[in-house]
Amino acid sequence: MKQRITFIGAGNLATHLALELKNAGYEILQVYSRTIESATMLAGKLDAEAIQTTKLISPNADIFIVALKDSALDDVLSGIDFQNSIVLHCSGSLPLSVLHKYSNNTGVLYPLQTFSKGRKVDFRKIPVFVEASNHKTEDLLFELAKNISPNVSLYNSGKRKSLHIAAVFACNFVNHFYTLADDFLQQKEIPFEVLRPLIEETAQKVQEINPARAQTGPAVRFDENIINDHLHQLNNFPEHQKLYKSISKSIFEHHQKKNK
Repeated sequence: MKQRITFIGAGNLATHLALELKNAGYEILQVYSRTIESATMLAGKLDAEAIQTTKLISPNADIFIVALKDSALDDVLSGIDFQNSIVLHCSGSLPLSVLHKYSNNTGVLYPLQTFSKGRKVDFRKIPVFVEASNHKTEDLLFELAKNISPNVSLYNSGKRKSLHIAAVFACNFVNHFYTLADDFLQQKEIPFEVLRPLIEETAQKVQEINPARAQTGPAVRFDENIINDHLHQLNNFPEHQKLYKSISKSIFEHHQKKNK
């Protein structure tokens, strides 16, 4: 019999994970959020109870999945009596130990993916990293994770934090560069859509070859004529200009080291 689950949090990750677990046959009992609108929206998709106060959290759940921003975790959990049920968080940067004061049975369920509420993702393609405070909880957590993804690995807090840092570079920073490119193109009355084939090919290429080998552009060879011309064109975009210069220098120096 699959465990009953309560979600503490109703954001992007909680939404995707809760729906995936429901589809895998798990019963979602409650969804807590500080805003009742968010809790109600998600709970309605799960046939679960929406709650806005931690005092209403039922002890009947077998597993509590905490999907909150890191800074809010202690503030929210401190008022809950988990009665030694399993308590999991989904953070890449927080250690498992932050949960030890709440239960003897704790764990981490960390799907390495970017989530937005309006966009579907295929969990079968998402690597999931788990960690637990004891073998029994670890076994249960592996079983739960395997029900949503075939790619499950046991990673400790240190390795998971390294993964999170790498993910920030590979996803969050890259997306910020898309945003800056869009800002620049809007000023030039050029649609962002013209970049989409380039973005798609760049992402596809690193699926097949090493990222360092996939690197192209003027910074690799440090073509000063092109770089200086681009910097001049960015005079009215000082933040873009600063990043362009810094990243170009980083690309060139990285490839010089690789070629030594």
